[in-house]
Amino acid sequence: MPYPAHLIHDDETVALDLNPHWWYFIEHIAVATGLVALLLFVSWLHSHDGILHSIGTGIWWVVPWMMLAWAGWIGIRFLKWRNTFFVVTDRRVIFRSGFISKKGVEIPLDRITNIDFSQGPIERVIGAGDLDIQSAGRDGSSHFEDVRHPDAVQQEIYLQMESREQNRSRRDAGDIASAINANSGQGAPSAPAVPAPDAAEQLRKLADLRDEGVITSEEFESKKAEILGRM
Repeated sequence: MPYPAHLIHDDETVALDLNPHWWYFIEHIAVATGLVALLLFVSWLHSHDGILHSIGTGIWWVVPWMMLAWAGWIGIRFLKWRNTFFVVTDRRVIFRSGFISKKGVEIPLDRITNIDFSQGPIERVIGAGDLDIQSAGRDGSSHFEDVRHPDAVQQEIYLQMESREQNRSRRDAGDIASAINANSGQGAPSAPAVPAPDAAEQLRKLADLRDEGVITSEEFESKKAEILGRM
């Protein structure tokens, strides 16, 4: 089941859209294995005479109720799995979970400072693991469990961050060049202009502050427009 399209911006591109790995159901699989073993044991008891048969008959009536409870348990878990998404776009990382009560986390790529993943021996074999994303701001760290191929997800997030930074650098350079060209064709400015080298340096410093999480992307764009307007 894909992530709802109406929650993605029109100019936003989805790079990854994942539900949790099947390892998400490992507890339910373990309990199901135990129930099958219990069923076989009860059948063995029931095939004997005397007290073993009586014990088997007594337990036999309990097993269906246990299986019914397990079916309800895994049914609820399946609905949670179906409504749990880990999405990477060219702007942000999105986590959304729940079908009755819901919770969600959104981490802008601009605020991510570090990504770690961890896998146990079995998880390495089956391609599952956990992901920790460090970000600037109030939340600090976000932990995600049962991620499919967390090493590949880590690399994809880094690729999207790099691509976003390159696009932003090209856009900033284009804005500066456009402002310089526009001013070169005008007469004497009515107000003191900011020299192009100083403007470029100010923009670089603002970009550093944005990347460090000191200012938001909106604040950066506002200050950039102000600097370019004075050129």
